[in-house]
Amino acid sequence: MTSTTAMPTAASLSSPFQRWRRRFLRHRVALAASVILLLLVVIALLAPVLAPYNPYQSDWLAISSFPTAAHWFGTDELGRDILSRIMYGARLSLWVGLASVSLGTIGGIVLGLIAGFKGGWLDSLIMRSSDVLFAFPGMLLAIAVVALLGPGLNNVILAVAIFSVPIFARLVRAQTLTLRHSTYVDASRSVGASNTTLMFRHILPATLPSVVVYFTMRIGSSILTAAGLSFIGLGPEPDVPEWGNMLASSRSLMMAGAWHVSVFPGMAILITVLVFNLLGDALRDTLDPKAR
Repeated sequence: MTSTTAMPTAASLSSPFQRWRRRFLRHRVALAASVILLLLVVIALLAPVLAPYNPYQSDWLAISSFPTAAHWFGTDELGRDILSRIMYGARLSLWVGLASVSLGTIGGIVLGLIAGFKGGWLDSLIMRSSDVLFAFPGMLLAIAVVALLGPGLNNVILAVAIFSVPIFARLVRAQTLTLRHSTYVDASRSVGASNTTLMFRHILPATLPSVVVYFTMRIGSSILTAAGLSFIGLGPEPDVPEWGNMLASSRSLMMAGAWHVSVFPGMAILITVLVFNLLGDALRDTLDPKAR
């Protein structure tokens, strides 16, 4: 009697990252969102090269002019090229979104790991503090923080980061509660692994897929919040080429029929937020085993 042994396939020999990459490349929405995001990053990084004009330069002969061959997106109330200001504004908006969510994610991960792993009064303290922050709408909390610290780009980043912390803390805590008594964690504990090692080497990696998904989606909402703060005058200086500032300065011109001064910055915000949300959904579909 002869026995045959099944040969391992290429899929079974590939790493988890390679398998995820194949799933991601087959996801059409993910590819489209990634291409648009890459284009936004290139525009932001190369704004000094790609922008046709200096964002602070005024053309006094073309004040509030509609789109023309010389100014593709038109000019604002001071004759500044809107396309150039949008390109430079991409640098600020992407930086605010990335920096604020990164700070919030780091703080939330640390607090969530401690709360879920330690439990007891420390867990109650962290979670009740998070509930207090959850009681405030995110935009209202950001306004309160900026009102206390003063307007400015760095304070906007800090304000957006603060109301991102409890969201990531609760997400990481929920998974830590499930993982802290798993077999591989108990095995590491039995051979003398410290609590720090258990949290950051064994539990944290298992929470990263969910964190990455929400991190991506949170960047879009943070960009929207930062633009809202700038719109009400709590962001950078009014002349800084930032999308929220551009919308704020266009309020009087919209009533006069100058639609272009608000439509193009608004479209930039819409496309950027939509791209991050679509990319987050695609990452969830390709990283979450329950979604496949």
